[in-house]
Amino acid sequence: LMNRTSDCTRFGELLYACDCGPGNALIDDWVSAHCGVPYDDGGKIAAAGRVSEPALATLLANPYFQQSGPKSLDRNAFSTVSVAGLPPADGAATLAAFTAAAIAAEARRLPRSPKEWIVVGGGRHNHQLLSELRRRLGVPVTTAEHHGWAGDAIEAQAFGYLAVRSVLGWPLSWPETTGVSRPVSGGEHWKPRSHTDV
Repeated sequence: LMNRTSDCTRFGELLYACDCGPGNALIDDWVSAHCGVPYDDGGKIAAAGRVSEPALATLLANPYFQQSGPKSLDRNAFSTVSVAGLPPADGAATLAAFTAAAIAAEARRLPRSPKEWIVVGGGRHNHQLLSELRRRLGVPVTTAEHHGWAGDAIEAQAFGYLAVRSVLGWPLSWPETTGVSRPVSGGEHWKPRSHTDV
């Protein structure tokens, strides 16, 4: 774990952070609208479909993918318009391919090529997405649980870790991760006046 500014300087050439693409958002939106389910459980819907290469090319032509990090996306930065008219399974397959292709495209910008990718969050349950990632990244793609981690808790643990760094006044952001001019801490600390304020 990086500790204080000196460690960040030492590891600075390895830092790179940005939003790669839509994650599960478009897949969830698509299957919710066309299949009446909140997400593609296990990637079964996408696995039954075929990727539309023209639709995939349109999605990947978004100018966002020409930008280098640091950069970030809004939840609604992409839409399912490019797959409109496709059968539900083909749309899901195309959007899963898009999610993986966006990650693979950003991976080419990394200062070093990772030897392994570890997937956390809900996407790790989507076998079709994992399959697309393995094919496009060309290195092992595993899940958090493979390493003994709690995949559903990683984000909460990360924010807890950042909160501790904030309390200690240690940096949370670096030029390589968010574009700040220098390593900075962040957040505001609110302490309850008494136990009744909790």
